Amino acid sequence: MFPLKKRRKEAAAPTDPVAPAVIFPDVWIFLVERRMGAARRGFLTSLAQRKGFGVAHEYSRAVTHVVSEQNSFSDVLSWIERKTGNPVMQSADDQTWPQILDISWFTESMSSGKPVAVEARHHLGILGSEMCKDRDALPSVAPYACQRQTPLTHHNSQITDALEMLEKAAALQGSEVRSLAFARAASVLKSLPIKLRSAKEAKNLVWCGGHSQVVIQEILEDGTCHEVEELKVSERYRCMELLTSVFGVGVRTADRWYKDGVRNLSDVEKLTIKLTADQRAGIEHYKDLKQPVTREEAERVEHFINDALHRFVPDLKITMTGGFRRGKQQGHDVDFLITHPDKESLSGLLEKAIEWMDSQGLLLYHHIKVRSHMHAPRRSTHMDGHETCYAIFALPNLDRVRFEYEAEVSDAAHSDLSSSGARTWRAVRVDLVVTPYDEYPFALLGWTGSKHFERELRRFSWHEKNLSLNSHGLYDTEKNCSIPAASEEEIFALLGLQYVSPPYRNA
Repeated sequence: MFPLKKRRKEAAAPTDPVAPAVIFPDVWIFLVERRMGAARRGFLTSLAQRKGFGVAHEYSRAVTHVVSEQNSFSDVLSWIERKTGNPVMQSADDQTWPQILDISWFTESMSSGKPVAVEARHHLGILGSEMCKDRDALPSVAPYACQRQTPLTHHNSQITDALEMLEKAAALQGSEVRSLAFARAASVLKSLPIKLRSAKEAKNLVWCGGHSQVVIQEILEDGTCHEVEELKVSERYRCMELLTSVFGVGVRTADRWYKDGVRNLSDVEKLTIKLTADQRAGIEHYKDLKQPVTREEAERVEHFINDALHRFVPDLKITMTGGFRRGKQQGHDVDFLITHPDKESLSGLLEKAIEWMDSQGLLLYHHIKVRSHMHAPRRSTHMDGHETCYAIFALPNLDRVRFEYEAEVSDAAHSDLSSSGARTWRAVRVDLVVTPYDEYPFALLGWTGSKHFERELRRFSWHEKNLSLNSHGLYDTEKNCSIPAASEEEIFALLGLQYVSPPYRNA
């Protein structure tokens, strides 16, 4: 006789967390995951539910507002119909189909804490070229670059190239106001969904008046701008452009050298000008540094950096930022953001990694800027106090993706650096930035760029929200406290802005 086994009691099924109460029962939102991604959709769903909005996880006839990001009207309809197997609109006279909206309506509603009225600008397709039937009245453009989506390629490059050349010329002359005016005009034109055909079309565009309006009119009517043509043959402009392209040389130094008679890099040596260490390295490797870094080269640099840093902290988080994160295929340098949840893991990490890479012959120049303690500024600033290494990297010209440093790369790099013969490496500018884990989202946002997008984002924060934003954090100047954020998306949400993904920050 064997004792009967007691039947195991079944554990009670876990109960789902109680969803927040729906305050606005007449509004049911469906977030389209296409191009938004599951993670961001989940974040936005939680945000809406916390504020009392009803969010449908699956599309149904009960949905009143379909919200999408970076999709066209037809894209949304096709996507929903493929998912459900049923058309969104049953017939031409169907009055029950939902409003198909851009995510700007969603972000404005979240910022207001209630559903805002749906306007024409919220409907998908309003800003598309197919909707611009009236060529004399372009769609309105938001005043801040951080409120607009600016792709890498656009329709008005001939005009923006001219405006950016005038922007650079003004900066080289020390005129920040004129430089910023041209930058803002160029940024607006980059965001337009159509190509300008006449100056009349641009007359009501924000930031496109005055001097910029004259430039736009000249190019559209004559095909050229006389000011740009004069710059191309200007000795001062060409010399200042050359000198400021040297690593370590700013506008003031270049202006001083020009006044001292410097017209080319060989004049620097002839006139026995005293150089800093970074300027000497910049002149020595000028040809390499002037040549754009390709994405393939940037990814090879990334393999080196990952290997060097992970030797000391295996689970370190390393992110390539800058133009490459925005989708560019080439740039003038490669930037990396480094962080870890454990502060102690970051202490002394950069110095150890740099010392190791230097011992392997992989560095031609480096300078470490120690971390400074940034207090909450009175207004937004582009400056940051992160620990940063500015380096010139000796990138071996090898076909392999992964490298054996000790066996092959180290020997090759050392022999090449000391050899007067043909080199098998090229010099590449690299910036390594170390940030505390809680500051990482802000540093990622700041170091991704573009420069004008970041400047406008901080200007919006200060002027529209009375908040101070930099690459360390977001500060409430009235309450004298920091506002934490766990992601870039959350920073945009805190500012009441529609999230702009990196490929659309090329302002």
